[in-house]
Amino acid sequence: MEIDLSRIKAYGDSLNDGAVQVSFTLPVPAGDEAKEAARQMALKMGLEEPAVAEMADLGAGFSFFVIYGKCMHTVNYEAIKIPRRQQLVMSFGEVNEMIRKEIKRKVVVVAACTGSDAHTVGIDAIINMKGYMGEYGLERYPEMEAYNLGSQVPNAELLAKAVELNADAILVSQVVTQKNIHLENLTELVELAEAEGLRDRVLLICGGPRISHELAIELGYDAGFGPGTLPNHVASYITAELVRRLKAESK
Repeated sequence: MEIDLSRIKAYGDSLNDGAVQVSFTLPVPAGDEAKEAARQMALKMGLEEPAVAEMADLGAGFSFFVIYGKCMHTVNYEAIKIPRRQQLVMSFGEVNEMIRKEIKRKVVVVAACTGSDAHTVGIDAIINMKGYMGEYGLERYPEMEAYNLGSQVPNAELLAKAVELNADAILVSQVVTQKNIHLENLTELVELAEAEGLRDRVLLICGGPRISHELAIELGYDAGFGPGTLPNHVASYITAELVRRLKAESK
């Protein structure tokens, strides 16, 4: 069966049936009226034949709903262009060898969870010596000096530390995303770096469960890493990009 990639549609039981499932919360107590309100909300979203599959009482006058329906809109998949990192993923040994051969000094990396974010699992997996999924963290790379400042670090403090250590790269982890607070924190860091005249002197990298490379570029970062990122992915990018810039400057 050939699929027209210029007009793809949501798939449920059969091709192009448009079947979707959505969920949301309404600030009303569970009941028949709430169920009808949820159905009407789905209709206003553009869903055809919406049906309330599940309703749960959240207490305090709130209800949660799962809705099935059909979305008749299509998307031109062929027209989608997503910016991607041009990156060769290297092993632990290959990264260290490239640094020794091409950069000829230790690479300095400063990392933190900024703003109100206290979730350090992600940044710890990338930075801390034990690493993640069998890949050593950046602290274990002999040709890198990695500093993990921890959680709830003000952006100004992170930048000051980067200046003090003459950092090559700044890594920012953002897990808390309610009300887009992660976007505010990330944007503030870029603005501070630009105001201090530091933006062109350091690699800015962000990561987190709702971070993509495309979003990172839009916010003014050099790269973004989302779920599934391993320490050697980040180490490879930092090393290869620093080498690329060194060669560009020497021309």
